[in-house]
Amino acid sequence: MTASEIVLTAEGRKKLMDELAWREGDLSKEIVERIRTARDFGDLSENSEYDDAKEEQAKNAARVAEIQAILANAKDADELDHNLIVSIGCTVALVDGDGVATEVTLVGTTETNSLEHKISNESPIGRAIIGRAEGETVEVVTPAGKTRVYTITKITR
Repeated sequence: MTASEIVLTAEGRKKLMDELAWREGDLSKEIVERIRTARDFGDLSENSEYDDAKEEQAKNAARVAEIQAILANAKDADELDHNLIVSIGCTVALVDGDGVATEVTLVGTTETNSLEHKISNESPIGRAIIGRAEGETVEVVTPAGKTRVYTITKITR
């Protein structure tokens, strides 16, 4: 796996598929109706409602294309070779040098969510722990330039 590959967990793939269905369905219909209503206002050259609706339509189309490309090219985390090492989709328990424990789930870049402790495989910690086994110690250089040491205490799927 290279750093530029997109990897999705089953949950992440479902979220993208749900978003795609919404954007192609309900949201698209809503935007078309807004355009239709704005056309009824008359002169399109000075019609801000029409311009806003057309801009929203373009943004929606761009996001639909982006999601379709992600889904078409992404690998499933479950299909990767895991062999008891840290890989995308794993939940990893870490203990830092001060003895503070934390637990993170390693996900692809499109699924990161700091509130749910889902970190990207491209983040400093993600890059440091991917491919490592339970009991290994890793050094992580933070964006601020500090070096942190973590020990992997548990890996689960």
